[in-house]
Amino acid sequence: MAILIKSDSEIEIMRQANAIVAKAHELVAKAIRPGVSTYELDRIAEDFIRSQNATPSFLGYGGFPASICTSVNEAVVHGIPSKQQIIENGDVLSVDIGAYFNGYHGDAARSYAVGQASEDAIKLIEVTQASFFEGIKYAKPGAHLHEISAAIQNFVEAHGFSVVRDLVGHGIGKDLHEEPQIPNYKPIGRGPKLQKGMVLAIEPMVNAGRYNVRTLSDDWTVVTLDGSLSAHYENTILITDTGCELLTVLNQGEHNEKF
Repeated sequence: MAILIKSDSEIEIMRQANAIVAKAHELVAKAIRPGVSTYELDRIAEDFIRSQNATPSFLGYGGFPASICTSVNEAVVHGIPSKQQIIENGDVLSVDIGAYFNGYHGDAARSYAVGQASEDAIKLIEVTQASFFEGIKYAKPGAHLHEISAAIQNFVEAHGFSVVRDLVGHGIGKDLHEEPQIPNYKPIGRGPKLQKGMVLAIEPMVNAGRYNVRTLSDDWTVVTLDGSLSAHYENTILITDTGCELLTVLNQGEHNEKF
């Protein structure tokens, strides 16, 4: 299947969809503290997304039963929020949020150290986020997709962590998951050449231990096979004339420049 190039009008809608995602993340982040249930975070995100005339991208997707994904500690991705899951001091919490607005999706993930987390947990979160920004140095017309993948892997492994290989980033647009698949490690070959108008969800998933994972009996939650901590960081980006633009951001500032 071909990689879809987005028109200017499509890109403008996607900017709005992704701005909704970014604001939902901001609201959820303010509520994260020891003693809060992941269900409460799910409610905050869904209520806001619906207030913006959008719908949660994940709710019902493939049968997923919640509006956001909340993955704690050894959970890599696709954790299901629940009233019984209470965030504790020292946890690593990864939150993945998607919004569907006027026919297009936005998608982003963040990981948080809850309360007083260990230095190792904080380093894992920081390296995961930094690996994304290392990767998008190669997100520009004429570069090849797997240059992004290689940069993420090299950065992560240089800091003593591993990148998950069973899960990948993806194109995004009218469908939540479009071509191309975007691994966080360097596969054989260069991958497709990047072009202006491509919209991609780049999402390093990084484990403190080995990269192997398994899926729990709920058929959704993916956890590290060795029980080590995991972190997740994702933004939706647009390939521009000269580099890329982060769409899942709120204001020009900290990480919201065009690269």
